Amino acid sequence: MINKGTAVITGAANGIGQAYAVRLAQDGFDIAVADVVDADKTKALVEAAGRKFFAAIIDVTSPEATLSFAKQVQENLGNITALVNNAGIYPWKSFAETDFQTWRNVIGVNLDGTFLMSKAFVPYMIEKKYGRIVNVASTTFFLNAPQMTAYIASKGGVIGFTRALASEVGVDGINVNVIAPGLTNTKSMRDENAEIYEFLPKMQAIPRVIEPEDLVGVVSFLVSKDSAFVTGQTIAADGGQVRN
Repeated sequence: MINKGTAVITGAANGIGQAYAVRLAQDGFDIAVADVVDADKTKALVEAAGRKFFAAIIDVTSPEATLSFAKQVQENLGNITALVNNAGIYPWKSFAETDFQTWRNVIGVNLDGTFLMSKAFVPYMIEKKYGRIVNVASTTFFLNAPQMTAYIASKGGVIGFTRALASEVGVDGINVNVIAPGLTNTKSMRDENAEIYEFLPKMQAIPRVIEPEDLVGVVSFLVSKDSAFVTGQTIAADGGQVRN
């Protein structure tokens, strides 16, 4: 299999990020993971696919930590060609219940983390005049979704940041896009609000619960050379609930 370089994925110790890591390893990428917990299971899955793996416990809201991580990835794997900013938090709280610290935490991980990881890794892509960045938003940005004020604000920021960054780095051969998943079947999300899985899939054109494996093909395309003329775009992957 042709080595496609290194794909860096945040929040890939489990859940959707882990599914992205496995698919991109199968596609021929070595994988680097930044998460706040150990990524041993992801490591085993990536290495079973025959690819190299590197991980570190990283706070994506820290400028120093993200810069240090980028240097470590370059030293351990090199040839950084893709970045998937997947790390995110999603407290289900009404506006009345959302204090400023909660607001800052959500914006910090979901939006600041996307900015800081991009800031850390874009220079390596510019050196090669090639790169693919995929930022993760959510179709809640387009829907009437209550009790998610901070989360939806952060994901709207991710979409705006993506459009702006795409305009600046296209000249350097770097494409920047967004995948916006719908409600996906992960343990952490079910623990937050399990009852929503009973009715939300009925509102989709494909009326079943979205699994992480339903999303990986979109990311696979966006980090590939096949997406060479796609940038600044938001692709909804939610079974047809949102129509852009």
